Amino acid sequence: MSRTVRRVAVLVAVLAVVGAGLVACSGEDGGSNWSIPAMGPPDVDVDTPALREAKQAAGIEDCPRTDDGDGELPELTLECLGGGPSVDLSELRGPLVISVWAQWCKPCRDEMPELEKFHQRYGDEVSVLGIDYQDPQVDDAMSFLGETGATYPQLADPGGAVDGQEPFPRLAGIPFLMFVDAEGRVAHREFVIIDSPDELKDLVDEHLGTSL
Repeated sequence: MSRTVRRVAVLVAVLAVVGAGLVACSGEDGGSNWSIPAMGPPDVDVDTPALREAKQAAGIEDCPRTDDGDGELPELTLECLGGGPSVDLSELRGPLVISVWAQWCKPCRDEMPELEKFHQRYGDEVSVLGIDYQDPQVDDAMSFLGETGATYPQLADPGGAVDGQEPFPRLAGIPFLMFVDAEGRVAHREFVIIDSPDELKDLVDEHLGTSL
């Protein structure tokens, strides 16, 4: 299926769960994606001995260490899922692909293995960083990562702090990708479900000026 068709196709059914506070929403480009559970910022421990052990067993890489800087991403610090250095998003530099996902998101489960293939092929040239978004079930999130085989670094945002923090849009649905250049500027952002590592490679080459 072409990217254009995917963007306009209805990919996710409306979740009609009484009292669950779920809504079906669309991305900025008109494509449908998985709806976001409505919840307040939870008090969630994303660095426990069990999570550290599971992270190590899954081979998930540690979160990047950053330097002082003033990029376009918000001045917002997120903890590393399963332990490791916390990250001030404003200090991130690329070339970098940020993937916003959650374990309750079916399209994210389909997409994540393709992001991992990209990471394995091109990770030395273009980094991939996940943000586990509005997802207080961190044990399930870690299991999700192990099941999908993802090894690229993961930040935790169980309270959905990035939502609407420019240049992050209002995240009415996920998955969502953001492309950050070497100066920390946002080169592109898109609600999209990646079907293959080649599709992501083409997007990276187009928006980050690489030639992978």
